[in-house]
Amino acid sequence: MFPFNKSFNNKILLFFAVTLFISFSSLAQRAVDYVNPFIGTSNFGATNPGAIAPRGMVSVSPFNVAGKQNELEKDSRWLSNPYVYENEFLTGFSHVNLSGVGCPDLGVIISMPTIGELEIDHLKYGTTYNDEIAKAGYYSTTLDKSKINVETTATTRAGISRYTFPAGKANILLNLGLGLTNEQGAMIKVVSPTEIEGVRTVGGFCYYKPEETYPVYFVAQVNVESDEFGVWKKTRKESGAEAEWMGYNGKDRFYKNYYKEVMGDSIGGYFSYNFDKPTKVELKVGVSYVSIENARENLERETSNLTFLEIYHKTQLEWNDLLSKISVEGGTKDDKTVFYTALYHTLIHPNTLNDYNGEYPKMRTRETLKTKGTRYTVFSLWDTYRNLHSLMSLVYPEQQLNMVNSMLDIYDESGWLPKWELNATETTTMVGDPAGIVLADTYLRGIRNFDIEKAYQAMVKSADQINNNPLRPGLKNYIEKGYLTSSDGGSVSTTQEYNISDFAIAQLAQVLGKKNDEERFRKRSTSYRNLFDKDYKLLRPKNDDGTWYSPFDPLAGANFTKNIGFIEGNSWQYSFMVSHDIDYLIRLMGGKRAFTTQLQEVFDKGHFDMANEPDIAYPYLFNYVKGEEWRTQNMVNALRRSYFKNAPDGLPGNDDTGTMSAWIIYTMMGIYPVSPADPTYTFTTPVFDKITIELNPKYYKGRVLVIEKEGSGNIKEVLLNGEEHKSFFINHFELVNGFRLKFLLE
Repeated sequence: MFPFNKSFNNKILLFFAVTLFISFSSLAQRAVDYVNPFIGTSNFGATNPGAIAPRGMVSVSPFNVAGKQNELEKDSRWLSNPYVYENEFLTGFSHVNLSGVGCPDLGVIISMPTIGELEIDHLKYGTTYNDEIAKAGYYSTTLDKSKINVETTATTRAGISRYTFPAGKANILLNLGLGLTNEQGAMIKVVSPTEIEGVRTVGGFCYYKPEETYPVYFVAQVNVESDEFGVWKKTRKESGAEAEWMGYNGKDRFYKNYYKEVMGDSIGGYFSYNFDKPTKVELKVGVSYVSIENARENLERETSNLTFLEIYHKTQLEWNDLLSKISVEGGTKDDKTVFYTALYHTLIHPNTLNDYNGEYPKMRTRETLKTKGTRYTVFSLWDTYRNLHSLMSLVYPEQQLNMVNSMLDIYDESGWLPKWELNATETTTMVGDPAGIVLADTYLRGIRNFDIEKAYQAMVKSADQINNNPLRPGLKNYIEKGYLTSSDGGSVSTTQEYNISDFAIAQLAQVLGKKNDEERFRKRSTSYRNLFDKDYKLLRPKNDDGTWYSPFDPLAGANFTKNIGFIEGNSWQYSFMVSHDIDYLIRLMGGKRAFTTQLQEVFDKGHFDMANEPDIAYPYLFNYVKGEEWRTQNMVNALRRSYFKNAPDGLPGNDDTGTMSAWIIYTMMGIYPVSPADPTYTFTTPVFDKITIELNPKYYKGRVLVIEKEGSGNIKEVLLNGEEHKSFFINHFELVNGFRLKFLLE
């Protein structure tokens, strides 16, 4: 330490030392610096550490799920993502990927830098790797076989890689034969010694609907002109005229300095170099779901004249700006890392579908349409209606508005709201009719500058049209009997999902002054009561004749095993999924004490599944019983500590496009939207001493919402703007207009 009385020079040195310390300290406290993209890359979290911009169409992810079966035994597993943390054999870097989904798709347009003679077999050019670094918008690693350092970053519609090659022979491969699902059709063409263009077929989500595959277009450019370039085709050994026309020599299966289009399954292209010293090469890949021309324009508009580092810094600033909408004080470094990584994960999907010029493919027909805003895609609504979209409404209402308008555009284009939409295709994955829940919830939270009459019309159509209804199969039984029967798939689960959707319609009808509809749909929303078995105090499927389905095992269906009445769960994991009618459920179960005992048994006997959407609100249901709120706080804190960590296995399972991440964000802030389409939050103990949410003044009166805690232990008192708030629930508008919520703990 420099004494102040020594000399002027020492004072100057001290001044600069302190200034640098303050600068670096400030820098270290940025929200973006707490993001750890490795969280969720193990334990089937299905996230990946690849570089991506907020809501990006493109991400550049390490691809390590196509390794040597005899060594890693990973190809026999159901892999829905391009990367698993424990895997050690990397075969490239994919440019279009999904994050936190339960079914495989995409994972294509795979680049790979290699050295030595050209090799096109991924099991031969693949390699182990080390020194992984992942940040928001950045990923890097070193390939063991070649010692090439790989760095990746991304813009919204382009992926950028920087390869540091050693001196000698070097190659950059673009492999269109690899991916996460079965379809392989592709086209590739070398445009120049620095550019390759092409198209890859994708669309086998969950291996459903192979007839509905679709193209993803790309343009790849390098900033160093190649000494040699070409394409390859591995489908079979050509012979005769075809071999002569393509220049096939019967030996190497690749075609040097070849400018014509090549189509097939296992095809690819390459650039080759002879470096006399270590050299950095940047590869930029632009993507479009409309055309090669749009992919090229996306690339030029978003990356032209920008270096790798310039793009990375720009993307990092975009991430920090969004993540900084919520600032937290107190808590540990790990707490902040879990929190901001979760927020990062909620800002990946839904992601951008439209090109820079606004063009995007129409639902089903894929003709080109144009949007003035952002057309979003990847609507995993069975998951996200429960919490993610309400979080977007609170923190990022402009994004949520664009999502709502995208859903309404899907209705215009296809005649139906989305169920599980992916890149302008409807996968029809999972059950229920969830889109309307999101539309109603958004409107009820005060985001109202969208066509609510169209939204309402779309919701009622799916609720009432019995024939040819892709959103509500079994609707005839549901309307006539009040429930689906055992002959319908997942009859109890689906009945409950329809109930929640009907509750959303009733809520919206009430605000819109449609009294008859409100009464009709509110009555329909409670039809689960017909499936309540008083002997078990659980929900149970019924047969077509109204008798109970037998034999009945309320535990059957856990861990994705078959259960006639339930989807991805069992009776214990569904019976409390009626938060819109919880007071009546308490009566059905015999009162508050019986309800509390039955709910506690879910946790005590291991029936609760933290990774399962239907029961993720269960810990908060104790708040409905006065005097039992401490159970919610204790249970939520125990679950948080057990399942959410700053580690690759730091999610309880599949992130489900940000749903699990939204759960932990809300939980750590001390509030939770326990009942979808009811703009109400319930409380738990916040993790942080102070949370400040920057509110959008276009939608909310206050500039900020502040949530604080004082003391330790469970909640003793809640203050809203300094005055006692006597309930463990708070309306959305009370919260955003109240400005300061304080928890006094004991």
